[in-house]
Amino acid sequence: MATIKEKKNIRHLSLSELEQYFETLGEKKFRVKQVWEWLWQKHAHSFDEMTNLSKDLRHMLADNFSFPAISVDATQYSADGTIKSRFRTADHHLVEGVLIPTDERKTACVSSQIGCSLSCKFCATGYMDRKRNLDYDEIYDEVVLINQQSERVFNKKLTNIVFMGMGEPLLNYKNVLKAIEKITSPDGLAMSPRRITVSTAGVAKMIRQLGDDKVKFKLALSLHAANDRKRNEIMPINETNNIKALVDALNYFYQQTGNEITFEYILFKDFNDSHQDADELIKIYRQVPADLINIIEYNPIDQALFSKPDENAIQQFMQHLERNRVNVRLRHSRGKDIDAACGQLANKE
Repeated sequence: MATIKEKKNIRHLSLSELEQYFETLGEKKFRVKQVWEWLWQKHAHSFDEMTNLSKDLRHMLADNFSFPAISVDATQYSADGTIKSRFRTADHHLVEGVLIPTDERKTACVSSQIGCSLSCKFCATGYMDRKRNLDYDEIYDEVVLINQQSERVFNKKLTNIVFMGMGEPLLNYKNVLKAIEKITSPDGLAMSPRRITVSTAGVAKMIRQLGDDKVKFKLALSLHAANDRKRNEIMPINETNNIKALVDALNYFYQQTGNEITFEYILFKDFNDSHQDADELIKIYRQVPADLINIIEYNPIDQALFSKPDENAIQQFMQHLERNRVNVRLRHSRGKDIDAACGQLANKE
């Protein structure tokens, strides 16, 4: 019995592969440019949308290629203007992305995996299974759809992208880099890589790889505890990627790229918010040419027992860092009322 040949995803063809295919059809060269524009600049989500191609050619493409675009499955609007989207993939998985608006910025927070394998104790996504990595064209779709939302709701294009949604970007390395290549390409969204930040829970080997690949985007390390004992407790990845290994990897990344490095540090009441914790954090900050420490308000989730320190404790922690000449900023949570804030993405109904 003949097996049905699986169609190749048309967006996984390079421009030269697409040109070769059109040559075999005997089609004119300008058709390749038209299709390429639909795929990456005009953001078609089906062959039917390619209206300047003949119906016969559209049918021919549909017969020979798949076009598995993601779509918006549900949207929630926060009282503070934040918009959370639940996206559905062509194979019916769900993944979330967030549009975070401020007066001067419109930021997309995008996911890189469906679920996550890292099991960080404070993060809702960490309690989900990792189903699979997102392909680069799916990550690109997330950004395109959030950009369209931004233009529709705020009449402004995205200014920034952060890979801080579901999943660990450096465990989906090739797809994340390829997605960023498309996002920054003149053929794609033409966004500056300096406006993109990739956030990692800390995969030392892949941080070094970013340095070797001379990437141009910014890097954020989700530190959240400033000694190995506490970090092991809340982030199991630290057992194989301890703080010293991460410090060494960040220094290597900076030597190779000169790109901005940020530390992310969620404050948990009575866990990592003491003077001693602050002193240990200062010590790490001084070992790396980091630009900034982002102090993040903790957003409670059903599965974890952590709580947020009171405002006074947060201020004291911040002031101690500032007195020690640390560039520190408090990142207020956005979209808490719709479970769209840092650590809350979990495909809830």
